[in-house]
Amino acid sequence: MKPFLLITSIVVTLLFSNSVSAKQIAFTFDDAPRQATGYFDGPTRAKTLIKELNDHGIKQAAFFATTRYLNEEGKARLKAYANAGHIIANHTHTHPDINKTSLEDYLQEITTAHNQIKDYPNFKAWFRFPYLREGDTQQKRDGVRAHLAKNDYSNAYITLNNYDWYIENLFQDALKNGKEVDFDKLKEFYIDVIVQGAQYYDELAVKYLGHSPKHVILLHEMDITAMFVGDLADAFREKGWQVISPENAYQDPIASYQTERTMKYNPGRIGEIAKDKGQTKQLWHNTLNETYLKARFDKEVVNN
Repeated sequence: MKPFLLITSIVVTLLFSNSVSAKQIAFTFDDAPRQATGYFDGPTRAKTLIKELNDHGIKQAAFFATTRYLNEEGKARLKAYANAGHIIANHTHTHPDINKTSLEDYLQEITTAHNQIKDYPNFKAWFRFPYLREGDTQQKRDGVRAHLAKNDYSNAYITLNNYDWYIENLFQDALKNGKEVDFDKLKEFYIDVIVQGAQYYDELAVKYLGHSPKHVILLHEMDITAMFVGDLADAFREKGWQVISPENAYQDPIASYQTERTMKYNPGRIGEIAKDKGQTKQLWHNTLNETYLKARFDKEVVNN
């Protein structure tokens, strides 16, 4: 082979290998439009978040709507996300815990939310279980699965779990209590915690699947998300991850995976697979621990 052709062949092979081995991540946000009574008001949060997504190349994310907050401001916020090209999907009406709710009431929650968001631009019949819990009894689990299938809904599972909502609580509480928050340190803390957890779940996936799947990260529509999600995406890219759309992510073969177990508490799709393969511990990463997060927040973020 001629030297030029050999070099070209090597370059093409390396590029192909890198594209195949690159870890992929889609961004999704629960609880939209989440109450905004702290650092940002609702319209400011939405404007900031949309700009952050756009400026950092997250062309499509998914917002899972909890429709009890769809007052006029909430409707405008959700429509702003849709008009920016992002997906709107179902997260129930009042965010109930299925373990504490009858099957009949839970299915009504899905229907109520559906009827309020089905006409939004970019609506998808995707359902994200509140708290990720899919039923503490076989009757509930199978009842919801049957309802989703009957109504052409997909289970919008996640693979990368975290406690970003708790970091938000710590941040808002610090502001309310007059504490001085170092925003640069808050950003570093937020990114470090979420990336750590993602790397753990990816390693768990490789252990049990033999490869890195198309990942879906669970975040929430919150103030710290609006401020830092773009920096988070950049941090993932620096570590070799590729940002993809949720539509792309849900084409992964694990989208059709269904555990036969009844899990009172669900760790996400990768955790389900790991448990079905025999792992009984560390289905939740240590960054999903409130004591750990508060200790780090108080030490690293708040100026005492």
